This record gives sequence, C-alpha cells and structure tokens, in this order.
Amino acid sequence: MSVELTLAGDLAELRLNRPAKLNALTAEMVADLQAYCRTIEHSDARVVLLTAAGKSFCAGGDIEAWADRTPEAFGRFWVREGHAALDALARLRQPVIALLEGHTLGGGLELAACADLRIAEAHVKLGQPETGLGIIPGWSGTQRAVRRFGAQAARRMALMGEVFEAEEAKALGLVDQVVPTGQGRSAAQAAVARVTARGARASELTKMMINAAEGEETGRVIESLAGALAAGTEELAQGLEKFRAKKAPECGGKT
Repeated sequence: MSVELTLAGDLAELRLNRPAKLNALTAEMVADLQAYCRTIEHSDARVVLLTAAGKSFCAGGDIEAWADRTPEAFGRFWVREGHAALDALARLRQPVIALLEGHTLGGGLELAACADLRIAEAHVKLGQPETGLGIIPGWSGTQRAVRRFGAQAARRMALMGEVFEAEEAKALGLVDQVVPTGQGRSAAQAAVARVTARGARASELTKMMINAAEGEETGRVIESLAGALAAGTEELAQGLEKFRAKKAPECGGKT
C-alpha cells in the first residue's frame, strides 16, 4: 500500500509509502488518505502522527496522475478530491503531528499544513514550486497555507519560487520544531506523549475551537457543539418519548 494506517492504543500513524517516487501523491493515495481519516475519526486514537518512508516526505501530486487530464477533469476531480482528503485530515478531532524527515514540496507542503504541529529534521527543505510548472498550488496552498503560515511566506514560495531550509522555515512559521537529522522520530514521540498527557476531551474541543477561529470549519464546529448541548437536555428526552409513543403499535383487537 502506498498509504498505510497503523492504530496502536492512543496513536494513529498515517504513513506515505511510495519512496521510489518521493511519495508523490496519486489519485489512489488521495482516496486512501480520505478513507483512513474516517477510520481515525471513529477510532480510540488520541493523536495522529503523519510520516513518510524514504528520503522525501512528499514531493507533491504525481505529475503523471494529472498532467493528461482535461481542464474540466482536473478541476472537478483532481483538485476537488485532493481538497476533500486534505480537509478531512485538517479537521480530524485528534491533534495531528507531521514528522518531516525529507523534503516537503508542493502538495506535500499542503499536506503538512493540515497538521497541528510540524517537526522537521535539519536537512529538510520546504516550498511550493507549482507556478514554475504553470499551475497553481491547488490543494489549499493559497488558502489554508496562508491562514497557517501567513500570506507573505506563501507569496515568497508560490510567486517567487523560494525554497526554505528547515531553520528559515521555522522562523517563518512553516514548521514548529527543527531537530538534528535522524532525531525526528524521537522528537515526534515526545510530542505525542505531551498531547496524550493532557485531557482528551478538552484537547479535542480546543482543537475544534482553534480551527473555527482560524476559519477552518466554523459552521461545522458551531453546530457540533450546539448539537451536543441540545442532545444532553431534558427537552430532547421528552421529545423522543413523545415521538416513540406516537410510533408505538396499537394493541388489542376489536371489542
């Protein structure tokens, strides 16, 4: 499998596993990401670790997967389905930690932007080279990336073609922590431990509210929280009791 999911206690690990192609994303990988996010959402996992095999975290969308599509198919399917998968990752109720042990470019950076925390090894480079190919950063590289990294960093990468090394990326807010090469996994494990040491429900609710403040999913968060409050009231219990009473079959025959 080019995308793998491992569930072990409090931890869900999503791993890109296409190292020979620098973990470039295919349509099948995008579909798997979205499906796995649904599995994670309904699991007992407290935190998600996003990782990748090989020397690259992700080189973006596989050019062979989209280059020959018609403009209509490109917009309808490649872009929209990519958005759906990355949105599902960004909106998971569990905190997501991205471990960047290799270069993170294009759609790979858009993928990493979905995480709540990004840990990069010192040799890693990050950028959005899409405009050099004559295409836009279409998986929220002009939207979520701006909200999470700031407009100027997005401009420098997408308009000027700048590629940032890990320390500069940290100064710009693209990553949260830089560690020596080879120490990324231990740093990620420490971050996982910090998350799981805190209140599970409080962390989940806090993430939802931060996402809402950021404009990530305001409508869904508001209705989710309000729905949970309504579901705990006596009014709902009374309403359900009345509904079931009306639906109950009548007993007895004619007299």
